[in-house]
Amino acid sequence: MELLVLSPLLFPLLGLLINALFGQRMGERAIGWTASLAVIASFVAAVALFAQVGQSHGAAIRVSIAPWIAAGALNVSWGFLVDPLSSVMMLIVTGVGALIHIYSIGYMHGDARFRRYFVYLNLFVASMLLLVMADNFLVLFVGWELVGLCSYLLIGFWFEDLKNAAAGRKAFIVNRIGDVGFVLGILLIFATFGTLDFEGVFAQVKERGEALAAVAGAITLLLFIGATGKSAQIPLFVWLPDAMAGPTPVSALIHAATMVTAGVYMMSRAHALFGLAPATQTLVAIVGAATALVAASSALRQMDIKKVLAYSTVSQLGFMVAAAGLGVYVASLFHLLTHAFFKALLFLSAGSVIHAMHADHHSNLDPQDMRNMGGLARRMPITFATFAVGGLALAGVPPLAGFFSKDEILLAAFSYSPLVFLLLGATAALTALYIGRQIALVFFGEPRSVNAAHAHESPAVMTVPLVALAVLTLVGGAINLPGGGWLHHWLEPVIKETAKPLNVVLALVFTGIAVVALAIAWWLYRDPQRVRAEGRSAWERFLAEAWRIDALYHATVLRMFYTISTVCAQLIDAGAIDAAVNAVGRGARAAAGVARAAQTGFVRNYGLFMFLGAIAMMLYLVFLR
Repeated sequence: MELLVLSPLLFPLLGLLINALFGQRMGERAIGWTASLAVIASFVAAVALFAQVGQSHGAAIRVSIAPWIAAGALNVSWGFLVDPLSSVMMLIVTGVGALIHIYSIGYMHGDARFRRYFVYLNLFVASMLLLVMADNFLVLFVGWELVGLCSYLLIGFWFEDLKNAAAGRKAFIVNRIGDVGFVLGILLIFATFGTLDFEGVFAQVKERGEALAAVAGAITLLLFIGATGKSAQIPLFVWLPDAMAGPTPVSALIHAATMVTAGVYMMSRAHALFGLAPATQTLVAIVGAATALVAASSALRQMDIKKVLAYSTVSQLGFMVAAAGLGVYVASLFHLLTHAFFKALLFLSAGSVIHAMHADHHSNLDPQDMRNMGGLARRMPITFATFAVGGLALAGVPPLAGFFSKDEILLAAFSYSPLVFLLLGATAALTALYIGRQIALVFFGEPRSVNAAHAHESPAVMTVPLVALAVLTLVGGAINLPGGGWLHHWLEPVIKETAKPLNVVLALVFTGIAVVALAIAWWLYRDPQRVRAEGRSAWERFLAEAWRIDALYHATVLRMFYTISTVCAQLIDAGAIDAAVNAVGRGARAAAGVARAAQTGFVRNYGLFMFLGAIAMMLYLVFLR
């Protein structure tokens, strides 16, 4: 059983070891398929564990591999947990991850660091699996930090361009800020419960109940600070749009199956603690809804094809976080699952477009700028069809997967919080508007550049994963149909919630809003003149810069940091510490100069000094001793 539980984690590690040790003697295809088959094998093992959990009617499988830390009351082991929640996450990570690996074989063809890319990609999947399979907060934190490391390595993968390196650093540093809160939350959990094991902590939560309300509020607030970093919520969402600097499949992996889902998963795992802290839950719901609206409005004015999708991810994460704050964790996880399908599909389809826009290698046009595209539907029919499926799912058009998961969150907001409902409702309308704009700019009209005119469909190794993700996006909503679908029943041993039936009126209203918004986008952006004129007004620039929150950080936090650093460097370091050290050096040199004058090179002088020294010694012994 231990080997079966560990096998989803071991296969990616085996793949990266083979490529790291022997990849220099292997060709591109061998490297790519070694990494891809490792994740496929991990998916098969995850399916086997999923079936095992199902056969045991949701009973958790716990395996402790070895002790790790034993210091006083602190006892932590390398323990792993496979239950209904972790098994679903494992399927998302390995299933979507495998398709992204296969796609990467074609996308990264010819890259000078092809082997390193797949080593990092395998490590990313293994790190996320460690996070979701952990049976205690400390092992979860190890996976939490490793996915942060992998994001840094892959976002800055093309580090020759300093902007890419800066984006990697930004992601790493911003997440470290959130991790301070997360670490303090873990320490407070241990101080309160005397253990970090999920089983021990949640058993005490159930037993002690409301007596823990005050400390639970502090713990959950600290944990949520960590989640705002990983899952890109206000105020720490600013790293994710810049994360587009890495290869497009990396963006798909970060946005769909790893990294950003970690915060949502962590809050769902610790839902018992959050349930004792209504004030924290209210804050979580409002922050999530506000993030969703800010990011959606920012997506509406982006010109980079990947940045539109990046702000879209921040917005959709806001839906998930808001749902967690409302206490509907199954709805949050359902949207996480469907979002993994359609957002991976959108990113990989965007990658296919970018790949095709490189057709004219002599052009200096930006292959990611949508103003340089147009007319690609005829030239890339598979990419267009799959992008359209993903876009309509994101917009919430039935019967695609995004409709069911988003509708469930909107229904919960309608029932529990008018403010959150208004924010999410406005976000839903903007979502359909910006994805309609993107489809119109990229795929319709006439080509607006030589690159677009020369574009052609991507190879099968890239289009087959697109088709597979499109199928999942088409049928994924069936996983949790309104009224208590399969996912509600599957997660019931971990998360007990009452499912709500479909609100037909609400569903029709938001479907109508989505259709109208798509039609408005089509009407506005069919005119190429509007495309060229866009972005000139102050309001449009304000939205394009994400409400200038990043600029606010630069004007306040970073400027203060640079000022303090300058003061420390010039006054304290150079003016005080260096001056003191230099003064000692100058004193030593002066003393040496005086002593050097006595070094004449004449023996008679040295004899005289010895004679005078002997007389001085005798006088001291006779008169002063």
